Amino acid sequence: MTAPALVMVTHGSSDPSVTQVSNQVCRGLHRLRPGIQAHCAFLDHDSPSLTQVIEQLVHGGINEIALVPLQLISNANDSAQLEELLGKAQRRYPNLRIALSRSLGPELTLLTIIDQRLRTALSQARCLELDGLVLAAASTGDMRGSALLARRARQWSAHHRLPCLTAVADDSGPSVAQAIMGLRAQGRRHIAVGSFFLAADEAFHAQSDLAYRYGAVAVSEPIGSAQEVVDLALARYSFAAMDLLDFGLTEAATETNPVPHLRVVGA
Repeated sequence: MTAPALVMVTHGSSDPSVTQVSNQVCRGLHRLRPGIQAHCAFLDHDSPSLTQVIEQLVHGGINEIALVPLQLISNANDSAQLEELLGKAQRRYPNLRIALSRSLGPELTLLTIIDQRLRTALSQARCLELDGLVLAAASTGDMRGSALLARRARQWSAHHRLPCLTAVADDSGPSVAQAIMGLRAQGRRHIAVGSFFLAADEAFHAQSDLAYRYGAVAVSEPIGSAQEVVDLALARYSFAAMDLLDFGLTEAATETNPVPHLRVVGA
């Protein structure tokens, strides 16, 4: 029995590092599980698109796909866009079965990578004193993503016994400048920023520049294609692939699941 294909999907960017990180994660998956077809697809800017990857897989004889959003913060708008695209693919290929996993999310294990990246940044800045932290992400995401990001900030704060505020690079929550000023209002002067970004895209560079302008002593590099990211992608795939094992039984179309062969896992 052939394993379902794994398709990691993310937003593209004009910055080539986004494509590079996605492809590195894909190669990491190939090394871990050479028997699984792993592919990258992009919702915008870059190619191949999700539609192109699905078409390629179907023409190659694949009829089961587990889709993994390569996002660190869950976003309901992204999920809706993915479900719409997958619904169109399902209508075009009636025998295709697709399971959509939840995004990678701000998992606790990724704080270890942020710590490593931040220690490197502090060492390069020759900073020996730290009394405040900011956990910065691209956006707050949906309600679940926002709650998880806040929880990770509390856990990071407790681990280091330092106050920690969250910040986002868009307008969906406090900016990194506001977070730094908030800590300064508490009397903190040596503030470092941990970056909950997968790649060094435009949003990362914008928040990094803003952080330094407002006096941050160090800003960590993005998480990148760390082994923990590869492991998370594989875990999401495994969960979604198991959901495709329905022994020939498919759900009837309903108002909540209008596409019979499309499964949304962990929504």
